[in-house]
Amino acid sequence: MSARPGRAPTIYDVARAAGVSKSLVSLVLRGSPNVSDARRAAVLEAVARLDYRPSQAAATLAGATARTVGVLIDDYRNQWFVELLRGLQEGLAPHGLRIAVADHTLNAHVGASPLEGFLSVRADGLVLATEPNAAMRVPEDLPVVVAGHRDREVPGADVVANDDRGGARLATGHLLELGHREIGHLTGGGGAARLRAEGFAAAAAAAGAAARTAAGAGTTTEEDGWVAAGRLLDAHPGLTALFAANDTMAMGALAAARERGLRVPADLSVIGYDDSPVAATHLLELSTVDSRNAAIGTAAAQRLLARIGGEPPAGRSLLLEPRLVLRRTTAPPPAR
Repeated sequence: MSARPGRAPTIYDVARAAGVSKSLVSLVLRGSPNVSDARRAAVLEAVARLDYRPSQAAATLAGATARTVGVLIDDYRNQWFVELLRGLQEGLAPHGLRIAVADHTLNAHVGASPLEGFLSVRADGLVLATEPNAAMRVPEDLPVVVAGHRDREVPGADVVANDDRGGARLATGHLLELGHREIGHLTGGGGAARLRAEGFAAAAAAAGAAARTAAGAGTTTEEDGWVAAGRLLDAHPGLTALFAANDTMAMGALAAARERGLRVPADLSVIGYDDSPVAATHLLELSTVDSRNAAIGTAAAQRLLARIGGEPPAGRSLLLEPRLVLRRTTAPPPAR
């Protein structure tokens, strides 16, 4: 296949002639190493056969509107995204790809979809760091990686996450080893929170501990943590420890404990999840679980680059092992 007579060939003509995507042609032309030898040869053969010469004006325009990976999140306030985005940027920047971030809940009231915005500028790939929904119609030819565990699957997409059940067992096991036998868990919606709740319940049951679980308004904000912690502490005054589904909810739990005159960790131990930047602050020094967010971002970037480079969708899952991070908010239970 060649360009129409009288018209200079475009990058789309090269892509069609080589049987690859436009994004892969761009990678080859920029000398990216993340392309197989066979596909590189096919692109270069098509370039030579069509006598394709990139337009500097077109390249400038493409640089302003493409070479972009869209990242869809669900809450800018969630600290989980900070390290994830850093890992993505470090993985994509050496290949000339920048990231554009959108919170799909911000303009939900006007029916605006950030996914449509990414598609309109012909984003080279997409990272879903939110719960996919039926309204998100992702084109089959767009490289997609899902970051974190989600309840709804995206057909063919790779999933990069930490072992949420295992991480919850680590947190619960730490509290059990300290001697806690009445433990509360603060949870929310979504696949990661569900798996962490399952890990908590399994670890507590195996040790014969009294396990109580509560949710806020169904999400995992500081407000949700405050509401859920207050509910548990008021209903079960014998609780000596709280495990929150993330560090943001743990902040709410700390506030609820303070309002009830409970000292942390002398009267109540609190442990979070994610090891977000706020957890390590001198003000909080929160015990937590490191969910390897930066490493998840880097691994997601690598999987996305492989897709852009022409590797077919595999729908594989990569689980990273979480780590326990102990600071000052957990201690043995008070003597009674």
